[in-house]
Amino acid sequence: MGLRRILLVQNDSALCSELKIILRFLECEVVACDLDALVDGPEPDFDAIFLCVDGNIETVVLRIVELYRQAPLVLVMDAAAVKSLPMGLESRATSVLTWPTNYSALSVCLEKVGREAPEAVNVRPSELFRSLTGASKAVQRTRKLIQQVAPSDATVLILGESGTGKEVIARHLHYYSSRRSKPFVPVNCGAIPGELLESELFGHEKGAFTGALSSRQGRFELAEGGTLFLDEIGDMPLSMQVKLLRVLQERCFERVGSNKTIQCDVRIVAATHRDLEEEIGRNRFREDLYYRLNVFPIEVPSLRERLEDVPALVEDLTARLKAEKRGDMRLTPAALRVLQRYHWPGNVRELANLIERLAILYPNGVVDAPDLPEKFQQFVKPEDAAFAHEPDAESISPEGGLGLTRLPGDGLDLREHLNNLECALIKQALDECNGVVAHAANLLRMRRTTLVEKLRKYGLRGEETTLI
Repeated sequence: MGLRRILLVQNDSALCSELKIILRFLECEVVACDLDALVDGPEPDFDAIFLCVDGNIETVVLRIVELYRQAPLVLVMDAAAVKSLPMGLESRATSVLTWPTNYSALSVCLEKVGREAPEAVNVRPSELFRSLTGASKAVQRTRKLIQQVAPSDATVLILGESGTGKEVIARHLHYYSSRRSKPFVPVNCGAIPGELLESELFGHEKGAFTGALSSRQGRFELAEGGTLFLDEIGDMPLSMQVKLLRVLQERCFERVGSNKTIQCDVRIVAATHRDLEEEIGRNRFREDLYYRLNVFPIEVPSLRERLEDVPALVEDLTARLKAEKRGDMRLTPAALRVLQRYHWPGNVRELANLIERLAILYPNGVVDAPDLPEKFQQFVKPEDAAFAHEPDAESISPEGGLGLTRLPGDGLDLREHLNNLECALIKQALDECNGVVAHAANLLRMRRTTLVEKLRKYGLRGEETTLI
């Protein structure tokens, strides 16, 4: 069978117990956990993941694939659930096991998974992917394109404004491909002078030019078998575009100062913030190179196109700073609303810089709308100031008092006030349950899946809480 260590993820305790007994009988070491116990730093040495879950299976599968990309995935579900699997989801799993099962079907499943279980795997750091945090349609569309093209060797052209995370997309493509054990080599075509770019890409021989004191490999050789990421390809000089086109067409090149042809096996991922079709019209970019690169385009959405993702991005960024021992800062719902009204010309990079700045100014504090930098103050509305000190866990009585004894003279937005109260109560429940969603849901007398949706709505996550 070849399997040694299996992670069993479930929210169906009965099915989990049965499967655990069977797998242990077959001499597999089984580690079982529920959905809320998944963390961002998974153990890298599982030979397979068995997923027994109902509800929103698509969201869970995508989460599992991101955390445990190195291990084969088996979906365990009843026949009715198998028939209702979303289109394309089955392809994300190595096998689908219909439950209840028989020995023959289970043996076939284990044999198939055992053949794909890796001996050693390069696990990518999870922080590489934080710029794609969020549940907006724009981000979901980008993730889908990545999933479709990553397994192939097709050349990808990533288009998007500066700061949107184009290199994040490129790393996604590499780590989700069969080349993930080989190098990922980035090169910024706009940051290297044109006269040095040829040597940088193709390498040079000793004495090829003044200062070439020894032979040197170029980025194409360094990326052999892996992925070469050509960032800001729109800034590449025309003279280099001709040479790059030849390499893409013939898959070979020569070092500067050499006549020896070197074959290369490299996947090309290019990116630019420029409109290349407009650059072609101005004779600043070769049309033939554009069509060679534009095999599979991916347009990265700007942050202003997915403002609903701001709370989730802020939560991820503050969690990262906390993990790095750089303070435990959080933003109030009013501050988050202000950030969602801003146009973000610098995109996710600008948001990350703001959060880092706020973490320095308020290392263990709460940042409210008036505490944001001056340029954000024009987006503060009267209701944000009126409720700058929204009810928090400390201001809510054990009996669940509203934290408001009199109606303000100018009235209030009841729906918003109740949302603030609900958010504060959820925070209190998470604090009392050490961030475990299932326990907090019991405390609040609601279904775990309902609480998960509310956590997404308010951009909340406890220290030990993981949103699936």
